[in-house]
Amino acid sequence: MARILIVDDDELFRDMLHDMVVREGHEVTCATNGREALSLLSDQKMDLVITDILMPEKDGIELIMELGARPESPPIIAVSGGRRAISREFNLDSARLMGVRATLAKPFTRDQLRTAIDDALSA
Repeated sequence: MARILIVDDDELFRDMLHDMVVREGHEVTCATNGREALSLLSDQKMDLVITDILMPEKDGIELIMELGARPESPPIIAVSGGRRAISREFNLDSARLMGVRATLAKPFTRDQLRTAIDDALSA
């Protein structure tokens, strides 16, 4: 069982992702944006972070950059559905260049999520 932080501003998606990850046997904590995630990570050790890219206050790219600068950073899975002006492919390519362990384009399946988590935790 891993301790996983889910970061997404979309409440319905965050709740669905929470339930999927819990069903896989992991302990889950949630945050609504990168700022909240960094605050939680200063108090709690997580084994993995799953973050959306486009969020208010502090987005996923900023979160990935700040975590990447830390010596003991948990692995990261980036997810994105994109928006009108910014494609999910652009967001996920940017995250890959920053060193995330895996990326998932919304919508994704439970099997795709399971594989991404397993790969990120075993790397």
